[in-house]
Parts: sequence; structure tokens; C-alpha cells
Amino acid sequence: MKYKSTRHVKYLCNYHFVWIPKYRKAVLEPIAEELKQTLINIAEELGCDVLTIEIMQDHIHLFVNCPPRYAPSYLANYFKGKSARQILKKHPELKIKDGLWTRNYFVATAGNVSTETIKKYIESQKVKEDEEE
Repeated sequence: MKYKSTRHVKYLCNYHFVWIPKYRKAVLEPIAEELKQTLINIAEELGCDVLTIEIMQDHIHLFVNCPPRYAPSYLANYFKGKSARQILKKHPELKIKDGLWTRNYFVATAGNVSTETIKKYIESQKVKEDEEE
């Protein structure tokens, strides 16, 4: 993983986000590719690089490198809010009560050393879930 630069900052800010649909409903698999592309587009809009995305039936793993001007809480809320608006516009049947996502999320930071570990973990989640079915 290379360090990135802005005019005044050299940085490596990797964030691992996980969030779920309301009531942990398993509604994401049919729209997985569309949701993945939506999240990639949102990341590009923010100037973030997507390192890994995995859409599970009932949760999302998003691993991104973002400029340090964004707080992790801002990023989580932006990704969740914008993706929900875009997905629900195309798929209103996915609306659960008053939205798509819960207010909760998980976030962890990762430095250069553990980036590959997190990538392998996220990528292995789909395999693990498929084996359980």
C-alpha cells in the first residue's frame, strides 16, 4: 500500500466499514452488483479508493482508503445515506419501515501492515457464507 498525498499531507487512511439492513434482513444478494457499483461511484465522488467490497446477504464490508479530511463517522453516514437513496429509488420494495440501513455500523482503521489481512478476511467471508448454505 502506497502513501497518498495532498498539497500539505501525506497519508494512509484505510477504513473497514461494516453495516446491515434494518432487522438484518437478507435482502442484498439480488442487488449485490448494483450496490457494489453504487458504493464505488460514491467513493470516487469523495476521492476515496475502494480496496475491497463484499456484499453479503445481510451485511456489507467496505474497505476504503480516504483522504484525512473526512472523519470516519462522516464517511459511514455518507456511504450509507447516499447508497440507500440511490438503491431505494430503483428498488422501493427494499424499503424496511423508514429506510434501508440501521443507524449502526462498525469501523476499524488499518495501517500498512494489516491491509492484506483485512482484504483476505473480507474476501473469505463470501466463501465462508457459501459453505454454510
